[in-house]
Amino acid sequence: PEASAAIVAESRHVLARHARTFNLASVFLTPSQRDDAAVVYTFCRTIDDLVDEAAHPAIGRHEVNAIRSMLEGRTAPTPLVEAFLRVADRTGFALHAATDLMDGVLSDIGDVTFQDDWELIRYGYSVAGTVGLMMCGVIGVSEDWALSHAIDLGIAMQITNICRDVLEDAGRRRVYLPAARLRLAGVEPDDLRNGRADPTKIGPVVQDLLHLADEYYESADHGMKAIPARPRVAIFAASRVYRAIGTEIRRQRFDITAGRAVVPHWRKMAWVTSAIAQALMCPLAPSRDHNT
Repeated sequence: PEASAAIVAESRHVLARHARTFNLASVFLTPSQRDDAAVVYTFCRTIDDLVDEAAHPAIGRHEVNAIRSMLEGRTAPTPLVEAFLRVADRTGFALHAATDLMDGVLSDIGDVTFQDDWELIRYGYSVAGTVGLMMCGVIGVSEDWALSHAIDLGIAMQITNICRDVLEDAGRRRVYLPAARLRLAGVEPDDLRNGRADPTKIGPVVQDLLHLADEYYESADHGMKAIPARPRVAIFAASRVYRAIGTEIRRQRFDITAGRAVVPHWRKMAWVTSAIAQALMCPLAPSRDHNT
């Protein structure tokens, strides 16, 4: 119990430090849901960091696969993995979401180039839609039809991240903007990696991808009524504040050299207020309408 409490406390700290948007939204969760969400977030971030911060790609791959072995019961889990497994068992989300996440993170090793939108969306599922699936268990979503909408919210958020971090990702040899779109704009993926890309040609690509993200945010909204009332406010708030990053990128005229787009605190509060109102207007009980 003491070890478990320590992991939860550390996870809360990680959530507050590294996931400010969701940490803000999580005040609307119950205390147990917030603790479970913190453990899930910390587990997912740990997987990501094992690759991003590895001294050598082979080390990152080995350490991620070591955690895969723990999830499969082939080796003893670390305290964090043990806490994550307890959350999964108690809340009922499938562990394939975690292994799919690992596959997505491992795909970041080496130079990354997506050829088309399908590769981008598949990646968005692996590294973010999977988190949506896990969160469905944490917040008590019981409707199977809603899972695809949770995945779509993760994809929308990941595309937003990609549009915000174009230069930072390129510095890591990762070009997530689809090559087909870049080439139509007269840019090669290696131009971005090598710092030779004309920012004025990248802007329209970012603009179009933000429009694609908006389509996924709108799909996610159709699943909100499947979320119980209290956590529904949290997910609405996280969705709205994250989508607002796209609004800030638009304010910067899609200029990838303008610096990291950040939503000012007062705008975050305005979006949270709007999210509360929208959550309250949703049906009070989850819908079983499979046509929505």
